[in-house]
Amino acid sequence: MIKVGIVGGTGYTGVELLRLLAAHPNVELTAITSRKEDGMPVADMFPSLRGVVSLAFSAPEKARLTECDVVFFATPHGVAMAQARELLAAGVKVIDLAADFRLKDTAVFEKWYGMPHSCPDILEEAVYGLAEVNRDAIAKARIIGLPGCYPTSMQLGYAPLLAQGKALVNEAMLIADCKSGVSGAGRKAEVHTLLAEASDNFKAYGVKGHRHLPETTQGLEAIAGRRIGLTFVPHLVPMIRGIHSTLYAHILPEARDTDFQALYEKHYEGERFVDVMPPGSHPETRSVRASNKLRIAVHRPGGGDLLVILVVEDNLVKGAAGQGVQCMNIMFGLEESAGLMHVPVLP
Repeated sequence: MIKVGIVGGTGYTGVELLRLLAAHPNVELTAITSRKEDGMPVADMFPSLRGVVSLAFSAPEKARLTECDVVFFATPHGVAMAQARELLAAGVKVIDLAADFRLKDTAVFEKWYGMPHSCPDILEEAVYGLAEVNRDAIAKARIIGLPGCYPTSMQLGYAPLLAQGKALVNEAMLIADCKSGVSGAGRKAEVHTLLAEASDNFKAYGVKGHRHLPETTQGLEAIAGRRIGLTFVPHLVPMIRGIHSTLYAHILPEARDTDFQALYEKHYEGERFVDVMPPGSHPETRSVRASNKLRIAVHRPGGGDLLVILVVEDNLVKGAAGQGVQCMNIMFGLEESAGLMHVPVLP
């Protein structure tokens, strides 16, 4: 059994990790940290886990994380890089759900996250945890920087277009129009996530620049092997879970005869967690709720030169905790889908 520790188990991604890992056939939950809730049974905070998780929260210094095989960080940015060195030295693998090990350029990280990077040497060896793109590197990794929720949808949505060795679309003018539920903002109390603020409302934010833009650009350029240009506009929608990304790309004249539906189906053939839907489909966020599944539909309105790709995922599962478990499975040589074959919840 894999001994698993979770640092920061009181947020939405933390409880999602608990839900998934508690039912994982190869996992023994060993430690869950929270300084404020030290000694509180997990099930007292999260009644959904009564009879499933018997552990109590522990202060970090009591948690004996170095005795684990892998530690997940479901914490604010900056926490994982402060503890990663000690864990790695003890032979513990690290999977960070925050941004500490996503951006390879420390200057870019410091610009967007407003803090210095304390372990650039560890950052250099960190692997970006997008399984469908970096599976081989993840299998050999000691430390994983998980993608953000928006970047997961954008990169998997655009990947088949960019991975062909030649340009099929105008890669300098990719446009991503993305919407997320309120849980993407985390469990902390903030005015914009109050019921009276978020309900019955719809708004864009971060239009002049969002911290997921450099991460996504970095990932797309790694897939393409060349520079790309991306405009990314996120929106907040009045729902709890889910991301819906509508991606646009202008088809180049020399690629007009390409069968893009077939291209996507071939690219994701055999992938357990990416579903390329039939032509004309319109995936809904509720079709992936509480699952690790990402669904894609490819459209070419009027048979013209504009390609529209619709992508849906659960931001807390495929966009966070589920993707982390998927990476853990790969790192330990398990069946990649172990503990992740949950059927989406509907209605």
